[in-house]
Amino acid sequence: METIRKDLKACSLRPNLLDHGHAIASFSWAEAAAGLDGLPGGLGVNIAHEAVDRHLGHGRAGKVAIRWLGKRGERRELTYSELAQETSRWAHALEKLGLQAGDRVFVLMGRLPELYIAVLGALKARCVVSPLFPAFGPEPIATRAEMGDARVLVTTPELYRRKVQGVRARLPGLRHVVLVGEVDDALAAEPGVHRWSELVNGMPAQYVIGPTTPETMSLLHFTSGTTGKPKGAVHVHGAVLAHLVTGRFALDLHEDDVFWCTADPGWVTGTSYGIIAPLVCGVTNVVVEAEFDPATWYGVLENERVSVWYTAPTAIRMMMKLGTEALQGRDLSALRFMASVGEPLNPEAVVWGVKAFGMPFHDNWWQSETGGIMVSNYAAMDVKPGSMGKPLPGITAAVVQREADGDLQLVDTPDVDGELALRVPWPSMMRGYLHEEERYRKCFVQGWYLTGDLVRRDADGYYWFVGRADDVIKSAGHLIGPFEVESALMEHPAVAEAGVIGIPDPMAGEVVKAFVALKPGHEASEALSRELLGHARQRLGAAVAPKSIEFKSNLPKTRSGKIMRRLLKARELGLPEGDLSTLESDERSEAKP
Repeated sequence: METIRKDLKACSLRPNLLDHGHAIASFSWAEAAAGLDGLPGGLGVNIAHEAVDRHLGHGRAGKVAIRWLGKRGERRELTYSELAQETSRWAHALEKLGLQAGDRVFVLMGRLPELYIAVLGALKARCVVSPLFPAFGPEPIATRAEMGDARVLVTTPELYRRKVQGVRARLPGLRHVVLVGEVDDALAAEPGVHRWSELVNGMPAQYVIGPTTPETMSLLHFTSGTTGKPKGAVHVHGAVLAHLVTGRFALDLHEDDVFWCTADPGWVTGTSYGIIAPLVCGVTNVVVEAEFDPATWYGVLENERVSVWYTAPTAIRMMMKLGTEALQGRDLSALRFMASVGEPLNPEAVVWGVKAFGMPFHDNWWQSETGGIMVSNYAAMDVKPGSMGKPLPGITAAVVQREADGDLQLVDTPDVDGELALRVPWPSMMRGYLHEEERYRKCFVQGWYLTGDLVRRDADGYYWFVGRADDVIKSAGHLIGPFEVESALMEHPAVAEAGVIGIPDPMAGEVVKAFVALKPGHEASEALSRELLGHARQRLGAAVAPKSIEFKSNLPKTRSGKIMRRLLKARELGLPEGDLSTLESDERSEAKP
C-alpha cells in the first residue's frame, strides 16, 4: 500500500516530535526527567505525585483531570485538585487499615471513578497496585491474588458476590475487602469487609508521600502465559518518566487535549495510558464506563470534543464491519490524532481511518514487559500502513538472530526477518517476573531485551511485525509470518477478521490454515472459500497462501484485542489450551461450507 504522506501545514497543532532523526540523536533521559517535578524535599519520584499533586503548583488545580461518563448516562468530573484530595483520603484510609509501603492492593471493578482514585491513592501510599479485569472469573482472580500476595481488594458488591466470595478462603493474606457502591448489612458484617464511603469520608484531604526511589515497586501486571500460570511483570515508580515521554511523543499529547483511551485498566494499556500518561501530561482524561458500541463511542468523540483517541484493532475492525454510515453527520472536527494498540494493525484498517475520519490510525508496539510504547508512528511522520513505525527517542531497537552458541547477531540488511531486541535499560522496563527470576533472566542476552516478536526493518528504518517467534509457520523451507497472511485475507471485502496457524503436513512440515470471520451480508460457502484461497494466492504466492480456510462466527481474542493463534492451534490439534484467563471472546460455533 502507498505511504500516507503527512502535510504538517494541515496540522492543527505543532507536533511534539517534528523530526524523528533529530529527536533520536539529541534525546537524553536525564534531560527529559526535567519534565517531572520529583517529590518535595528531594524524596524521590512517585507516579501519583507526578500524575496528580504536582499539577496544583502549575496552574492546573481547577482543570478537569477525569471526566467520567457512566453507562446509564451519569456524568462526573474530577479536577486535579479534587483528584488530589480524593486520592489523599484513600491513601490515609489504607494506612488506617494497617497497610505499609510495598503491600499489595488489588483493584477489581469496571471503569468507575473510584478505580482511578484507588490506583493513584495506593501509589501515594507506596503500595503496589495490581488492576484486574472485571470480566475475570473466580479462578483467575484467586490465582493472581495468591501469586501477588494481595492484602487489600477494592471491588463492588456484585463482583465480590459473584467472583470473590467463593474463593476468599484460599486467600488468607487478603485482610481487607473494600466495596464501592451500595453494601447491604449482611455483606458489611463479613470479616474484613468495609464500605468505601465509610473508610474515606472524614479522612484528611492532604497526604505527604514518603520517600520513593525510582526503583520502588509500583505496579504488578499479570500477562497470560501459553501454558500454566500467568506471569507477573514487576514495574517501578521510575517508569513514570517513560509515560511522560511516550505520552508527548507517541500520542502527541498537548496540555489542552481531551484524551480518550478505550482500554480497561485491567490491561497494562488501560493503566499506563488510561490513567498515568494522560494525567502526567496534564490533559483532561475521558473515562467511558460502557463497552464498545459504535453509536455510543461516536457520540463520545463528538460530544466530548475528544482530540486524541487511543483504541484497539478489535474495535477498529468492528467499526469497519459496520461501515461509515454511523459517522454521517457527526462533528468530529476536534479529533486530530488517532492511535491503535493491542496487536498489529492491518494496513486496511489504517487506510480505512483516512476514509472514515480523514486521518490514519497510528499503530504502535509495546508489551506489558516494556511498560510503555517502544515503537510508534508519529504525528509528523509519514505512515506506511501495516508498519509499527520507528523506535521512540531514548529507545535503541535492533533486529537480531540467535547463533547456535546462543550469541546474538545484529541484522543490518533491510527486509531480513529476525527477533526484535531492545537495548537495556529504559525507565519503564519491567524489573522482574514475580517469583520467577530465572525466567526473567532468560529475557536478556548481551545487554538486549529479547521481545519474542519477529520483525523486519525496511530501508527507511520502519519496523514491520512478522509474528511471535512461536507463531511463525515453517512450510517447505519458507518462514511464514501469520500477520502477513491475515492482512492479505482482510483485503477481501467479505473478511472481517482472520487468524492463521500452521498445521502439520508430512511433506511440507507445516501448511497454512486460516480461520475467517465474515462481515455482515456475507455467507460461508465452498465458493467463497475458493475465492478467498485464490485471492490469497494472487496476493502472496502459492508457497505462502493458506491451503485451507475454516469459517467461524468469531475468533478467540484476549481482552486487549489480540487474536489467540495458539488457542486456535491447540483446538485444531487437540493440544492443551493453556492459560485462558485473558480470553475475551470464546464463541466456538463454526460454519463450515
